[in-house]
Amino acid sequence: MDFTPDKRSAALHENLVDFMHTRVVPAEERFAEPHFAPGSAVPPGVPETGWGRPPVMAELRSEARDRGLWNLFLPHSPLGAGLTNLQYAPLAEVTGWSPLVAPEALNCAAPDTGNMELLSLFGTPEQQERWLGPLLDARIRSAYCMTEPAVASSDAANIATRARREGDEYVLNGRKWWATGALAPECELLVVLAVTDPDTQPRRRQSILLVPRDTPGVRVVRGLSVFGFTDASHGGHAEVVFDDARIPVANILGAEGDGGRLAQARLGPGRIHHCMRLVGMAERALQLMCRRAGERSAFGQPLAGHGAVLESIAEARVRIDQLRLMVLHAAWLIDERGARAARTEISAIKVAAPRTAEWVIDQAIQVHGAAGMAQDLPLASLWAQARGLRFADGPDEVHRMVLGRRELRRQADLCQAGHEGVTTIPSWGGAQ
Repeated sequence: MDFTPDKRSAALHENLVDFMHTRVVPAEERFAEPHFAPGSAVPPGVPETGWGRPPVMAELRSEARDRGLWNLFLPHSPLGAGLTNLQYAPLAEVTGWSPLVAPEALNCAAPDTGNMELLSLFGTPEQQERWLGPLLDARIRSAYCMTEPAVASSDAANIATRARREGDEYVLNGRKWWATGALAPECELLVVLAVTDPDTQPRRRQSILLVPRDTPGVRVVRGLSVFGFTDASHGGHAEVVFDDARIPVANILGAEGDGGRLAQARLGPGRIHHCMRLVGMAERALQLMCRRAGERSAFGQPLAGHGAVLESIAEARVRIDQLRLMVLHAAWLIDERGARAARTEISAIKVAAPRTAEWVIDQAIQVHGAAGMAQDLPLASLWAQARGLRFADGPDEVHRMVLGRRELRRQADLCQAGHEGVTTIPSWGGAQ
């Protein structure tokens, strides 16, 4: 394993860092949280004008294109930058310094990235022309509708939204929420996981439908808040109702019954993008913590002179560096052996990344005192995002369950390969 950046990655990294310093971070104030009432209602199917992007986003996107910092996330496709996951990892980390602005400025923001990857892998030529092209060009946005308020959606078998076939159409009924980006005026596509055959085996019950947001019977009910933040300038997080919405059969992605398999494919390499950005979020929090420790004094000396603060800084440095190596290793393993072979490592970073970032950001808030909770600094928003990501890509408990089961199987295999009563030392490769 060699994590040394190649020439192209190094050049992109230098270019991106300059873009962040000169354009993205100075633009953050224009994306400040507006004063929406959490859970405010919106007219059926029509988002409030306040959910749109600040005009500066168009400027940032234009410059990102000119700099060659566009669609960097799409790994093995001529439609993207052609970067491997290992090449993309340090770039995604940089965007994590401004997670609500930078990823979208580069057209590398979720959920569009996962939806574009799905369309690039499984979309028909007609679906790609209608949806993928405009998404890659950032002319439209999309949302992913999986989670439901009435069931524990961490178990996909619980999904209840029903798509009943009638002739050349599916009739869609159900309620989804946490459809990120669905409140944005630019959102034109909802990628919906629904049950198409409730009587077949569990793994074949669901399909993915491409639903135009302006379809009759599709109603955006409200925007949800994340620990008080609406993420309005990011397109919000919508609750959406489907009431006898009729979708052409041609809008199914892949084959009927492929929903579970495609949902996993969507979360393949894309599973680690959030983890990459979380490293950058933690790094920014650590930088702010160190600056504050050097600028403020209490009890007769700078904060940096107090042992408790020094311990927090040191521990943050250790945890971030550990996490970065875990993420790079997972990215390398996906490139070398595929996402399926890296399932254990992906689960591990899904547990470690948000938890590490959340801890570092929390320590930075503590060092800043009351200022750490206020809107004058990005720390409260960063903390809310890190804490939310412990649900967004699957709850900690699910990832730990997967890790525990695989580790038990691995140890059992080692015992079978060895001799009774003799310790079996695994070969190089850790969990592999």
